[in-house]
Amino acid sequence: MKGVIMRRILPGLFALLLLCTVILSSPAFCQENPPEDDVPEYSYIRARIIKVVDLKNPEGTGTSGLPEQNQLVTVKLLDAQYKGREMEIIHTLTNHPGYDVKVKPGDQVVLYAEPEGDKLNNVYIEDFARDHKMLYLVFLFIILLLLVGGKQGLKSIFTLTVTVGAVFFGLLPLMFRGYNPIGVTVIISAAVTTFTLLVIGGKSAKTLSAIMGTIGGVLVAGILAFLVGSAAHLTGFSDEEMQMLVYIPQQIDFDYRGILFSGMIIGALGAVMDVGMSIASAVDEIKKANPMMGKTALIRAGMNVGRDIMGTMSNTLILAYTGGAIPLMLVFMAYKMPFVKILNLDLIATEIVRALAGSIGLIVAIPITSIIAGILLEGRKKYPHRQERLHDNDPYQM
Repeated sequence: MKGVIMRRILPGLFALLLLCTVILSSPAFCQENPPEDDVPEYSYIRARIIKVVDLKNPEGTGTSGLPEQNQLVTVKLLDAQYKGREMEIIHTLTNHPGYDVKVKPGDQVVLYAEPEGDKLNNVYIEDFARDHKMLYLVFLFIILLLLVGGKQGLKSIFTLTVTVGAVFFGLLPLMFRGYNPIGVTVIISAAVTTFTLLVIGGKSAKTLSAIMGTIGGVLVAGILAFLVGSAAHLTGFSDEEMQMLVYIPQQIDFDYRGILFSGMIIGALGAVMDVGMSIASAVDEIKKANPMMGKTALIRAGMNVGRDIMGTMSNTLILAYTGGAIPLMLVFMAYKMPFVKILNLDLIATEIVRALAGSIGLIVAIPITSIIAGILLEGRKKYPHRQERLHDNDPYQM
């Protein structure tokens, strides 16, 4: 039975995902976007601060009404095309901590520039260069995965790389070309789930249980988010970034609400996948330890494990969204905004639907995974140790 499942269901699942991807990639399923000729040409260039000289501002304030302090900053360009070239830039500070980039010699920054041949026009300091610092954290993450996880850690790095690639080179480009964001997200989520769990868990009934439980939980989360979000008139424009999409030069007619619901599905995927694999692995180990356990007992064991996981994982999702909203909640407290107004804001309603839909999908994944794991693993041979016990008691056994 298990061999039939592995030979037929998993290849069939891959074939279905491949077919859906091919269909969605056809021109009939996307809109024609206008040419990108109107996109401005500019570059971002890394540079190191060499010298900073404060300049006097005779007026004391700038066009924004904020007090300004101008600096003459000497920078050395670090990118290959301009490597070693030095430039002097007028850098303006406004005494606003959210806007100012306060630099000193030795700092690495990112410059905005409009290239014209070998000449750079309209050059100014955009921000600090942070990528090289974040690389240290990435290396630490990889080292710890390898030290603690060993072979499984290496698999985790591989699957994480594929997942990130699927999002940045699959999901986002397809959305940008005008494909239905919900359909694309569901297919890519299913593909990422199948690939990740197959690499981590191998080709087994345990893995199939985790895959089906994860996909089921994510689908429930997506459907709930869509139904409740539509009924609650969520616009999708609660984020500043979503509003910026309206004004991009390509003038793409995005499905903004669909993008919102797609984000909810992706946000829930990791936690639901974790729950699905944890329950399937637990049921598999229980079956190995007690081969005589039947389907009902295995399902009950999976549910017991799921109940222990449920509380902490739900907290993980809700606290993750709450943590990102702490500054906003402080603003509400400062202005003593009424609770009724807070609860009915598009931004707050969106985050509530996002957190609760993901948590419900996580909860639903528990019984789905437990039931499928109980059914599939019940077929495993119930008496694998009987022959060993007979041999141990055989007086003629040498």
